[in-house]
Amino acid sequence: MSNSSSITQFLLLAFADTRELQLLHFWLFLGIYLAALLGNGLIITTIACDHHLHTPMYFFLFNLSILDLGSISTTVPKSMANSLWGTGAISYSECAVQVFLFLFLMSAEYYLLTVMSYDRYVAICKPLHYGTLLGGSACVHMAAAVWGTAFLYALLHTSNTFSLSFCRGNAVDQFFCEIPQILKLSCSDNYLREAALLVVSCCVVVGCFVFIVVSYVQIFRAVLRIPSEQGRHKAFSTCLSHLAAVSLFVSTDTVAYLKPLSISSPLLNLVVSILYAVVSPAMNPLIYSLRNKEIKDALKRLILPT
Repeated sequence: MSNSSSITQFLLLAFADTRELQLLHFWLFLGIYLAALLGNGLIITTIACDHHLHTPMYFFLFNLSILDLGSISTTVPKSMANSLWGTGAISYSECAVQVFLFLFLMSAEYYLLTVMSYDRYVAICKPLHYGTLLGGSACVHMAAAVWGTAFLYALLHTSNTFSLSFCRGNAVDQFFCEIPQILKLSCSDNYLREAALLVVSCCVVVGCFVFIVVSYVQIFRAVLRIPSEQGRHKAFSTCLSHLAAVSLFVSTDTVAYLKPLSISSPLLNLVVSILYAVVSPAMNPLIYSLRNKEIKDALKRLILPT
């Protein structure tokens, strides 16, 4: 029986066997990756350079764009390189690093989206206390808690996963190293530790989701009490981008990890993983910029200074 120490590399899922389709995958991912780099890079630069956007909401959006850039850079370049060179190999250490970074960045994004829902709740439901609850160093402390918690979560999962023994080959049924697919290769009796971590993770995920739902219930109630239609529209429009980002993130992750085994298939797993690991980080800049007049005005001032 081989164990983790005897495995020097894993084999990632290839999108296609023919050279033409491999190149098509390369160019398609390259286009999406460049769009994500451009969109998130513009948001980061705009918020950093425009003092009008130095507010809690845009501070959190700044962090979100950094996380999106990091998460898509963790998975896509390696997949592109494999398609370009016609290989699926990834070393054991590269796989471990990829698992850690992906878990770290994706969990931090989910925690940050939860914090952003609290930001919108305070802004709409308790506007007079906004400066007190989210002013000064409060935002920095929240962001630090998000990054720190996600780091510990990813470290625990990664170290536990790669301490298992692998005796069922080294072919990962995914285009990047992902814990559920790696666990399928394990034959270790220590899987109960990972199961316990997964249970704790589910509790945290559900807790964050409940917090987001409760926040938006309170937000909707507050918006409906605004007497003028223009005021309701303005208040609600500030939440639409965040709500769209949360919906995209939660829906794709839910389908990926909680779908019934009866409808599970390699093709469905691949499509869903592309949605949450590739499309979502590229879509967030578009979601936040389309309906955000302040971002568009700041971008104009950055590109066309007067």
